[in-house]
Amino acid sequence: MAKITAAAAAVLESRSLRGARAVRLLHRIHHRFLLLLGATAPKAGRRKVARSREPKSLRAADEKQEQDVEAQDPNAAAAVSASDSASEAAVAGKYWAHRYSLFNLYDRGVCMDAEGWYSATPESIAALQAARAAPGDLVVDAFAGCGGNSIQFAARGCYVVAVEIDPRKVELAVHNARVYGVEDRIEFIVGDFFRLAPFLKADLVFLSPPWGGPSYIEAPVYTLDMLKPKDGYATFQAAQKIAPNVMMFLPRTVDVAQLEELSWMSCPPLDFETEENYVQHRCKGITAYFGRRYLRTRIREGEAQKIRRLTQRRSCEAGKLRHVCRKGNRLEDEKAI
Repeated sequence: MAKITAAAAAVLESRSLRGARAVRLLHRIHHRFLLLLGATAPKAGRRKVARSREPKSLRAADEKQEQDVEAQDPNAAAAVSASDSASEAAVAGKYWAHRYSLFNLYDRGVCMDAEGWYSATPESIAALQAARAAPGDLVVDAFAGCGGNSIQFAARGCYVVAVEIDPRKVELAVHNARVYGVEDRIEFIVGDFFRLAPFLKADLVFLSPPWGGPSYIEAPVYTLDMLKPKDGYATFQAAQKIAPNVMMFLPRTVDVAQLEELSWMSCPPLDFETEENYVQHRCKGITAYFGRRYLRTRIREGEAQKIRRLTQRRSCEAGKLRHVCRKGNRLEDEKAI
């Protein structure tokens, strides 16, 4: 009887071992199947699907890796885990790797919203554009955004009137200008450029209006009527009433013939020049220069005092422009009522 009991126990034990092995095998197959589903899922939700069914050991390893990343750069972890929205996912994925090309001092606390990640001018391009301006010029940045171009014009020695309709972007631009130490050369105005244009006067207007989001690249030829909120012709005409010199930063596929049309349609016709702008051997856009050509010359010591006097006068003019813009906004509001 004891032999029979021992034999039965051995059979049951062997069956339980085979059952446990089968369970483990099924668990592995199930886990790999879930990982396969996660690999074929959309990129924005891939990590969330895989993390919810990972074994505890893998989850612990991932959490430790995230903690290491956060210890090295807290902004990176915040950008990756901030939100599940499409715009934030794009920030964490495609654009995060280019943060230093957008702002070289990003690690010092530069801030951008979701739109700023794909609409800000790369710093190297903004610096080249600002190099065309003369130190002491009064520049109107019509669509300032998060302040990339305004900062570079101010670093060049210009006084800048930065116009932006989104109050949140103005807050970010003020913060970024403070990071670069040029906030004293920029007057930030919350308002609609087209409403404020009749009240503004300057030496140069810089135009980088919204291109229509990342989908603009799908168009084989970018035409001026694709610009937002108004087409390129209306935007250029508004800028001409402010200054005799205009810069426009546009997509690399822009129709150059339309830009030439802008130059000869002016009265008198304007000097015209285009420049392809590259970052790491990739063309990021085209800058069109209208009006007299600014010279990239180093400031001589004998001219430094003149420039200081000129910048002081420009600072006073910028303050007056801010007062005039507020008055213009009130007049427009009264007319609307």
